[in-house]
Amino acid sequence: MPIDPDADIEITAFDWVPDFARGFVRDLRPRWACEELDLSYRERLISAVHRPDWYYAEQPFGQVPVVKDGNLHLFESGAILLHLADREGRLLPASGQARADVLGWLFANYNSIEPLAMELGTVLLFHAGEDWAEARKPTLLEEIEKKLRRLADALGSREWIAGEFSIADIALVCTLREFERSEVFAKFPTLVAYTERGSARPAFRRALEAQLAALAEAPPIAA
Repeated sequence: MPIDPDADIEITAFDWVPDFARGFVRDLRPRWACEELDLSYRERLISAVHRPDWYYAEQPFGQVPVVKDGNLHLFESGAILLHLADREGRLLPASGQARADVLGWLFANYNSIEPLAMELGTVLLFHAGEDWAEARKPTLLEEIEKKLRRLADALGSREWIAGEFSIADIALVCTLREFERSEVFAKFPTLVAYTERGSARPAFRRALEAQLAALAEAPPIAA
């Protein structure tokens, strides 16, 4: 869906991030959900370098995304995905085991899988080459491999993690893209194929293009 300055839904995102973060910032997740749900949205861009003081009243940790939907205000991308799916009655079954499966995998992504992806970024990007990061890397990669093996077993031959494509897939595909930074990920062809399927969806491509288009080439200059 095209970005609409008059849309009810507003997504707060950063106006610049370093090259390694482009295409990976978490506002990609609600953007993707809106694209899948045919929901127009407007952008509100803030600085990641000089985050405004007022923003911490909306997001206590200064992170993105924040979403406003009419009078509703939400932060944390998992909560936002749940809201958007319930709002439209799509990407999340209404009840029963099918809904339970999607919710279970949504929370598994945030609690069991994404923390390792975040630590991998810390070791490989933010503190690359530092003694403690190099010392942590072998055991971290072992932990990641064990976790991904369990995930690959759970996915099996299914196209999507909980049956039909859902918000769990939006969260999980976004997280698995982070593991492409390491050689471990290539050991799991089913996960590679799953991530490629998600990234090939037209809605994902539109969301990614919108995020990249919002990002300036250079960081803002301090006032």
